[in-house]
Amino acid sequence: MKTGSAIEERLQRKATQAIADLQGLRESKTEDIFTKRYWISPEDLRIVDYPRTTPLAAFNPGAVLKGDKVYIFPRLICDYYSYTSSIAVVEVGVEELINNEIAKPLKTRIILWPQRPWEAVKGCEDPRVSVVDDGFWVLYTGVGKHQVNGNDVRKSALGFAELDKEFNLQQKGFFTVEDGESSFIPDNKDSALIAVRDRQATLLTRPMAIKDCPDMCWRAEADLERIVIPEMSLQPVLTPETWEYKVGWSTNAVQLAHDEYLVGWHGVLREDLSYRNGLAIVDAQGRLKAVSDYLLAPQGLWEEYGDRPLTIFGDGLLLYKDRLIWIGGVGDYCIGIFITKLDDALARLRRV
Repeated sequence: MKTGSAIEERLQRKATQAIADLQGLRESKTEDIFTKRYWISPEDLRIVDYPRTTPLAAFNPGAVLKGDKVYIFPRLICDYYSYTSSIAVVEVGVEELINNEIAKPLKTRIILWPQRPWEAVKGCEDPRVSVVDDGFWVLYTGVGKHQVNGNDVRKSALGFAELDKEFNLQQKGFFTVEDGESSFIPDNKDSALIAVRDRQATLLTRPMAIKDCPDMCWRAEADLERIVIPEMSLQPVLTPETWEYKVGWSTNAVQLAHDEYLVGWHGVLREDLSYRNGLAIVDAQGRLKAVSDYLLAPQGLWEEYGDRPLTIFGDGLLLYKDRLIWIGGVGDYCIGIFITKLDDALARLRRV
């Protein structure tokens, strides 16, 4: 299949038109409603299957709720020369998580690490996790090398891994965008699956570096058997506002009703380069139904300092009883637990 430069050009036209059509949905306002918050530092983890038992950094974690257990999937950095990432799993009780009564250190097992050329430069980053009948599906960023027109090109590809119930890897690969005649591998990250039907799903995703267009939130169809996104299905959903450099999806999606899914997003502000976060509701096709302004932003030393200052990013969103729990990375070094009431969050979303 030919390399798809025409695909990128068509995506550029879609992105350019979206900026004209979709800007103005949000305001530059921050109302941080996550009043209960605490942190899990790298020193709180004990890796049981790797010689470096304490990571240098543990951040940007995916998370899922299964019964009364929360599985947290942090991105780990164990060595500082190349800053190469892996993805681990940690198990905690949901009540202990809500009440900040976690017993430490937390047993931590590495479950995804760089094994293929397409993830072997910087490793496996920023997971979003879905529970399926026979295990877990993980979307993540694999940073590595790809052959493009005979040349080695570094890309951040959208990886897809299937794990069994014991978190053992069954298979993994990365997504391409296809139009039937050509194939395009975009830099891509910040993605989540919704409305999964056998091996087909709706995908919230963020192809990047599209012909000088700013990064934005897209929706698409995903063929999970072939790990392919049909180009015609890719449509912008949420664009940066004038005060932002970019926006992206931040979390997995939580189903609220038959045709409503709650998902986190982030924007990077021009005024201070901070990552601030909001919430959106999409339907089963990924179309935007409601959106908030910023509802979660860095506060104080623990959240404003770090390897990447002024950053709360991704990746896990959980609904437990009347509580909404956002489990995210802080400063590219530790994990933040942010909790609010679901009704308080939903009251701040505006229908579009």
